[in-house]
Formats: sequence, C-alpha cells, structure tokens
Amino acid sequence: MNGHVKSMYFQQFMQLATTLLTVLLLMAVNSTRTVAASRNQQCGNSLQQTLKLSRLTQKESVDLIKTYKASQGEMSELICKVSVNNVPDPNISGLEPSERIASIYTHLQAFLPHFKRVYEQQTDLQLPTSPLLTELTRISARSRSLAAVVNSFYQIIFPNLPLPEPAGGATTLPPPQNIFQQKVYGCVVLKTYKEFLSNVSRELRTIKSKVCRRRIPINTSFF
Repeated sequence: MNGHVKSMYFQQFMQLATTLLTVLLLMAVNSTRTVAASRNQQCGNSLQQTLKLSRLTQKESVDLIKTYKASQGEMSELICKVSVNNVPDPNISGLEPSERIASIYTHLQAFLPHFKRVYEQQTDLQLPTSPLLTELTRISARSRSLAAVVNSFYQIIFPNLPLPEPAGGATTLPPPQNIFQQKVYGCVVLKTYKEFLSNVSRELRTIKSKVCRRRIPINTSFF
C-alpha cells in the first residue's frame, strides 16, 4: 500500500471520526438542554405553588388580625401598637438565593411555637366556640404546610446543598405574662407574621428570575 492510499484511508478515518464525534456532542448537548428545560419547568411549578400558598396564608393572616382585635375587647387598637421582645424578625436574611430561601424556611419554623403559645393564652381568654381559636389553628397548620412547600422548593433548586439548621437553637418564648401582656403579645406575633409573609411574597417574585431561568452555558464553537 503506497503512501497515497494510506493518506486517503487516513483522511476517510478522520472524517468518520469527526462525524461520529459531532453526533455524540450534539446528543450530549440536546440531552443537557432537555434536562435543563425540565428542571426549569419543575422549578417554575414549585415556585408557583409556593407563591400561591404564601399569598393565601398572607390573606388569612390579615383576616386573623381583624378577628383578633375584635375579640380583645376595649383598647384593642392600643394593644397592637405596643412592642415586645422575643418575636421573630420579619426580615429575610442572606445574600445568595439559597440563603434567603433557607431564611424563609427557618422563620416559618420559628413562628410555630409562638402560634402555639398565643393559642394557649387565648384558650383561657376566649369561649371554646370563639372563631379566633379556629383561625389560630388554621394559621398554624397553614404555616406548617408553607414550610414544607418551601423545603421542597429548596430541594429542587439546590439538591446537593442541605438545608441549614436554624441558628441560635430553640425559639425563645416570653416568660409568664398577665392578661394585658398576653393580648399585646398575641397581636404583635400576628402583625409581625403578616409583615413577614409580605416579605416572603416579594422575595419569591425576585427569586423567580434568579433561579428558575438559569441556563447551562454550552460552548458550540466546535460545530
């Protein structure tokens, strides 16, 4: 076999290898794009569910505050203007989306013991048939559901990044209170939670453009 024939076979081999490599790369790129599109859709669906539930919970928190004030008798407006300590901060913390979503989750967890305490206090102050007790039970259950949805959303976006444990240990509850202090405490908890939910809805709308539309950069210059 002379040099010309060898060169011809070598060129044919290289053309075949190049074609095969191109096909494989195209398949890999298409597969990557399909996976990315699927994740974006899953992210969008989960975010939409989370946002919808947060808005519903926020609406219920507004109604709950009205019911709370109506059930506290005289000076209901005054008791809701007093400030107290040991109530979770309504502001969401963190710089990265993962940190801010985690902050939403830990805040939801932090409010639950306060809802329980307010319910226990109001059980002593209200009739068993009071609509306030029903609404307090509902807001607590709704918050647990929202925390679970936020957790699921976090796992979809950051599957390899465990959700951090809440900082600072167990939630600090106030010491024993008199009746006036209990009324003040309950209203502050509910008002702060409503403010927090407003921040959550705003944050989720911001996060949407950051985490659910990410695209994996693909270098196609070799095509």
